[in-house]
Formats: sequence, structure tokens, C-alpha cells
Amino acid sequence: MKRQRVLAVTAAGAIATALSLAAGAAPASAEILDAKAADARADLLGNVSPGLIAELSDTFGLTESEAYDRLAVEAVAADLLEEVPDSLDASYGGLWVDESADEILVATTDRTEFTELRAEGATPVLVDHGLGELEAAGSALDALAIDGLYGHYVDLEKNTLVIEAADESVAAEAIDAAGLDPDMVTAATAEAPELFFVRGGDAYIVENSWRCSVGFSVRQGSTPGFVTAGHCGSAGDQVTSGEAAPGTFRNSVFPGSDRAWVAVGSSEPLYDDVNMYSGARDVANANQAAVGSSICRSGSTTGWHCGTVQAFNQTVRYAEGAVYGMTRTNVCAEPGDSGGSFITGNSAQGMTSGGSGNCRTGGVTYFQPIGPALSAWGLTLVTS
Repeated sequence: MKRQRVLAVTAAGAIATALSLAAGAAPASAEILDAKAADARADLLGNVSPGLIAELSDTFGLTESEAYDRLAVEAVAADLLEEVPDSLDASYGGLWVDESADEILVATTDRTEFTELRAEGATPVLVDHGLGELEAAGSALDALAIDGLYGHYVDLEKNTLVIEAADESVAAEAIDAAGLDPDMVTAATAEAPELFFVRGGDAYIVENSWRCSVGFSVRQGSTPGFVTAGHCGSAGDQVTSGEAAPGTFRNSVFPGSDRAWVAVGSSEPLYDDVNMYSGARDVANANQAAVGSSICRSGSTTGWHCGTVQAFNQTVRYAEGAVYGMTRTNVCAEPGDSGGSFITGNSAQGMTSGGSGNCRTGGVTYFQPIGPALSAWGLTLVTS
């Protein structure tokens, strides 16, 4: 794999790093990552649909070989995401795949952990704030009721808490009211987020009145059903028509979260794939993709679109109420795409919630991670 090294260090370590690179000493993490990625690539060959490779090629301007390289690094990152946060604990500042998918970077407040991280194939990044510290600062904002305050998320690469607001004065008011250290925070002017409603992926109609999309097929014991967005219906609401009808909303959470699951008839077939509008994508598992990983979304208004994961644990303040723990992406969406599937490779990620912008000029879309829905209600994802 052709690799271009990018090391992010503080000024204190910049001279030593520069001397090391000038002497031609490549960090050990590069060789280790290459070896892990080669193993992952071998597992992917023959198990990835041509459609997925074509999507990555179109979205990121890659050759077929480079698309496999990207998927391999993303697979390694997903494995590290399950291990590294617990091993570093309070010093952990986040993990992400770099823009070209050549490196997996891990932020830490403790330089003594660099050797351990390099041994895992990661490039260590020394930062001032641990992820827990930044997320705690974000939690202080959740209790505020300020007009024009739209949400917040942690930007891992910049090691900062980003506050999204109508203008800088609103952000400044929020920072002051929450008693935050201004050095930990970045203000960003943003559009008011909106829920993506009306219709989506494989559409279903609720109470003969409104449409939403099937997220992923699931089972609760022997009861078949699917997960979707919580704002699509309340517990007890009936799915009256569409491919998934008849069905009943068994559980729904919105606001706070944006997740629901719908039970369907025992004879209703459950498919282990996602509608791509030019084929289908098999669902194999629900492994969480790292920040920086490629991701795609299905929805009936705009079809199939791809981009990258930008942040975890985003707070989004819709007019209908705030939701927490969303994942932020740069995949476009529009009203009518709500509830549809977000998927990375063959790994289910979550269900479309809302956002801003459109698919003509671009935008930001948030999704509800699937994990909390599966664990809260004892659901099993239907997989290939």
C-alpha cells in the first residue's frame, strides 16, 4: 500500500519527530498497519460485492485496488475501536481514519502510550484533552435552553468541542452559561437541523397518514420486525400499508434518542440486505465504523448516497426536541429519506434521523446508531 505519513504532534515533539523522519526512520506503526490491512484485505477478496467497490471508486475517486485498500484499513480501524478506548481509559482522545485512509490515528494525552499504540499499527497523536473531558463539557450544554443553539459534537482531529449555533453570539452565551473553558471549544455557525420525514427507503405508511423507511430487519425472539427512526411513530401506532405492512410499533424513543422497532406478521419475510436502488447490499453484522470511514445511506427521496463518518455522540436540537448520541456524516439527505439505512461495507450502522442541506449542494446528516436499539429491546439483527 502506498503510504504518506502524517504525524500530528505538539510543538514540544515536533523537532524530535522531524529529525527522526529526516534520518529515514519510518514509524513502526506503518509496517504493522500494513500487515494487519493485508490480512483484512485477504478476507475481503471474494466477499465484497462489485457494487460496493464501484460506489467507493465513484465517491472517493479510487481504483478497484485502492477501494480494497480503503476497506481493509477501515476494517482494522473498526477492530481497534473496540479495544483501544478501554486500554487507554482517561487519556484516550479518540480514533479516526485519515482522509486518504492510509493511517489510523489515535489521540492520547499521555506520550508514554505512544509505543503501545504504534505496536497496534496506529499513529499516536498527543492532545491536550481526553475524549471524556470533551464529552463532559458537551453534557454541560445539554441542560441549556437557548434559542439558536443547535447542538454539539467532538471534533477528534482538532481535539475540540464544536458548538453549532445560529451565530457566534449564541455560542458565546452557551459557553458562558455552561461555564466551559473557551480553549476547549470551537463555535460554528450552522443551519437549524430538520427531521427527515415523509417517506424513505422501502417505504411504509403509518396510520394511513405518513411515510417512513425500514432501517434493518431484526427479530425479538421469534417475532420478526425492523428498526427505524423513533420520530416515525409512537408505541402502538400501526403500519397500515407498504412492503412491511401490517405491523405495530412495539417501542419508540423520541426525543432523547431517535429509534424504534416495529413488529410485523409472522409470515412476513425478512431480508438481510439494504435497497441500493441499483441492487442490494448484504448485511453481515453491526460493527461500528471509525470516524473517517466510508459510509452510505439509502432513502427513497434521493436514493443511494455515500460519504464519510465525521463524529460520534452528536447532540442535535430539533424543533421537536433534542436527541443525543447521534453520529454525524457528510452524506447528503433530504426530507423523505428518514428512517432509512446507514451502512459501511456490510456492517449496519444506524437509521437516518435528520440534518441540513440537500443533495444538490451537499449537507450534513445525522443517524441514530443501531446498537442502542438492539441492546435496549433485545433485538437480533438479521444478517447474511
